[in-house]
Formats: sequence, structure tokens, C-alpha cells
Amino acid sequence: MTESNKAVLEAANAAVTRGDYEGFLSFCTDDTLWVFVGDQTLRGKEAVRQWMAVSYRQGPPKLTVDHMIAEGDYVTAVGGVTTRDAGGTATHYSYCDVWRFRGSKLAELRAFVVETKARG
Repeated sequence: MTESNKAVLEAANAAVTRGDYEGFLSFCTDDTLWVFVGDQTLRGKEAVRQWMAVSYRQGPPKLTVDHMIAEGDYVTAVGGVTTRDAGGTATHYSYCDVWRFRGSKLAELRAFVVETKARG
């Protein structure tokens, strides 16, 4: 199960970087719960859809995954993401995402995200 969960997360991440947000959402449960630690909580696909529409309105993020660790129903991904604001300025973040799976779908995210300097 752990290897298949990793493959699901890789496919979901690929959809996001292509700008295929509906494709990404097809990997999520309808009641998906996203907790951005210290920031906000999103409940359900529609909340995630609205968040993506705002966060990625200047185009899909550039996403890197440095490490992916799977155990049981959980996959942890560590990496970086770069997004652009309305003026085109790029902002880089380092992240640690802990995903819980249910029935081979992304059911819950606990995201630790910190703004950092872009990698050289």
C-alpha cells in the first residue's frame, strides 16, 4: 500500500504542476481536510478548489520533492514550492506535507510551510 500511495501522490503533484487542478482534486476524497499549521484549515474539495484558484492564479507552482517517506496510510513529502504573485514576483517556500490516505485517495493534509530563499 505504501508504494501505491507514493505513486498516487506523485501523480497528484504532477497534475498540479501541469495546472490540472481538477485532475489533482480527483485524487482527493470529497471531505478532504487540509491543515496549514499556524495558518488556515480547508474542509472539502470546494474549499481546496477555491484556495488553488487564488494561490495559483498566476500559473501553476514549481514543485520539488526532495524526500518522500511512506508508512501505512501516511506519506510525508519534503521539498520546495515556488509561486508567483499578481506582479509576477516569485516566492519560494520550503514544506513538509504529511498526507493521510483513505481508499487510495488524499484524505488529510497537515502542511508545515515556511517562506525561504529560492534554491540556487
